[in-house]
Amino acid sequence: MSGTLYLVATPIGNLGDFSPRALATLQQVDFIAAEDTRVSVKLLNHFGVKKPMVSYHEHNHISAGQTILNRLVGGESCALITDAGTPAISDPGEDLVRLCAASGVSVLSIPGCCAAVSALAVSGLPTGRFTFEGFLTTNKKSRREHLQSLLNERRTMVFHEAPHKLCTTLTDLCEAFGPDRNIALCRELTKLHEETMRTTLGEAVRFYQDHAPKGEYVLVLAGAELAQQPQFTLSDGVERVMGLKAQGARMKDAVRQAAEEMELSRNELYQAVLEREGS
Repeated sequence: MSGTLYLVATPIGNLGDFSPRALATLQQVDFIAAEDTRVSVKLLNHFGVKKPMVSYHEHNHISAGQTILNRLVGGESCALITDAGTPAISDPGEDLVRLCAASGVSVLSIPGCCAAVSALAVSGLPTGRFTFEGFLTTNKKSRREHLQSLLNERRTMVFHEAPHKLCTTLTDLCEAFGPDRNIALCRELTKLHEETMRTTLGEAVRFYQDHAPKGEYVLVLAGAELAQQPQFTLSDGVERVMGLKAQGARMKDAVRQAAEEMELSRNELYQAVLEREGS
């Protein structure tokens, strides 16, 4: 019988956020697959967990993933952890999950910290619908195409960014979405110097011209506002009907078309046209 792959979320800064269930899972599995064993061993030592570890990250996920899968199929259980946060979210762990799903291996999520959701919650921006965009590529052409595809995105957008790339990213976002677009810059979430700046893209660019970015950032950007539809009056509708009739349209068809175009009541528009013709 196959084992189980556990996706165990780890703290993104504060070790107090590690859940009892997550700790129990690490203690019961046969081995742990870690993004960086040098980072993860500090977490394990802090909680007194002694388990064999294997490395699983972006640069070895193809070979390591197959090795882990073979062990799972053989009946062992494995906890997948990243340096911080939830595995398989913007992370090569998604490939391992896909391998397990294709092979009928059970995958269970042990929930916990997620920087994107934490930032979204404190951003002060709409949270009902959002899109996670992760890290923007450093390739200028691909980055421009990515941002271009988001110009009409109405959902709140969440990005990750490293401090040494923050100024460039803010400049690119400002050029793409305009200086008045609202943004929340969430820095060092759950850590000692946690800070959330709620401002506009233009103000953020100006601020970081004089302040060096420090720590890891999650950027929460407001979506595009719904374009205001023009408001038409019955008089506008009457003029439209008269114009359509002058082009040969029947009264009934002209009223229907004008009412649909201008979002007016068909009955009220019809009556207004009759009154206009009667006068």
